[in-house]
Amino acid sequence: MFNDIGPLELVTIVVLAVLVFGPDKLPKVIQDVMRTVRKIREFSESAKHDIRQELGPEFKDFEFEDLNPKTFIRKQLDNDELGLKEIRNGFDLKKEMAEVTDAVHSRDGESATGSAAGSAGGSSGGRIDMTKKPGAPAADDRPPFDADAT
Repeated sequence: MFNDIGPLELVTIVVLAVLVFGPDKLPKVIQDVMRTVRKIREFSESAKHDIRQELGPEFKDFEFEDLNPKTFIRKQLDNDELGLKEIRNGFDLKKEMAEVTDAVHSRDGESATGSAAGSAGGSSGGRIDMTKKPGAPAADDRPPFDADAT
């Protein structure tokens, strides 16, 4: 419950409690707070028990933590009735990103060599042919790249 409270914060709370309530009344205040927390927990558990009884035997394995949206989504993704794992595993994002990165780097390499060839007096007029890959055969299965279509 208080996992994110550090030692300095805890000492500050204790010092403030001593200053506000005084050292004489502090033990009674702590007992009252603990009693209230205990009653709230008991009320919560009895409410959960009553809800489980009212839902019936179909929901005997119902957990209230499943009402948390993150838990619900995680549980549904683990349940593979819809074939979501196949779809999720079909997309290899790292592989896709590597292919895009390689394509961009190879185009950068072509533009650097193409501009060098164009400045050296090549007949291409400074234009780079983006349809050809380095080392690819001349008859490519892909349609030619059209910069105006994108």
